[in-house]
Amino acid sequence: MKNRIAKKLALIALALAAFSPLCRAQAQIAGDWQGTLNAGGAQLRLVLHVTAAKDGSLTATLDSVDQGANGIPVSAISLKDSKLSLTVEAVHGTYEGTVNKDATAIDGTWSQCQPLGLNFKRAPEQALVALTPAPPSEIDGTWMGTLDAGAVKLRILFKIVNTQDGLTATMQSPDQSPVWIPATSVTRSGTSISIGLNGIGATFEGKIAADLNSIEGTFTQMGHAFPLAVTREKN
Repeated sequence: MKNRIAKKLALIALALAAFSPLCRAQAQIAGDWQGTLNAGGAQLRLVLHVTAAKDGSLTATLDSVDQGANGIPVSAISLKDSKLSLTVEAVHGTYEGTVNKDATAIDGTWSQCQPLGLNFKRAPEQALVALTPAPPSEIDGTWMGTLDAGAVKLRILFKIVNTQDGLTATMQSPDQSPVWIPATSVTRSGTSISIGLNGIGATFEGKIAADLNSIEGTFTQMGHAFPLAVTREKN
């Protein structure tokens, strides 16, 4: 009996010993990282936010500071040994980097149409400011329409939420990805609304109908403009 218990304890100890290095490695990568991407003469500051769960799984978001795009979802992140891999479906980008022994720097390559060198360093800790909820505006909710881009038709969804700092929005193209892309700006003046999505180089400019159930406008991305009408989704 004692021998069986001892064997079980030994197996548990071995399992913990095998799991602990992984958890420690994942925890070491957690935090905020800053880097600068040199893209065709332009310099774009990027901030990577990595969170590690108790089970060792990782999640992350990416901020493009100079484009005003914050909270871009990282759709996949993995750390194996010292190799960090990221996939950012919202902007069709990937990153492969090597974490140094002290987990203070990551040297790697960002790939988006072409490979570009991108190195990250630990960012100084700073307080995160959360958006304070506010009573819903008359246009709060989910809006859906279909973007007709010639040979391709794509469903577009906007989720609009009011906060004490003003309106916020996220956009999803479910036919391309389940990822919700945060808007970098939302402005409303009377019946006019403008939603900026700097992270994907797009804007939506529309007119809100008198019955508050539809918005007709134009979706512009990379210099190409397409008509887009969205209607309010019922809860």
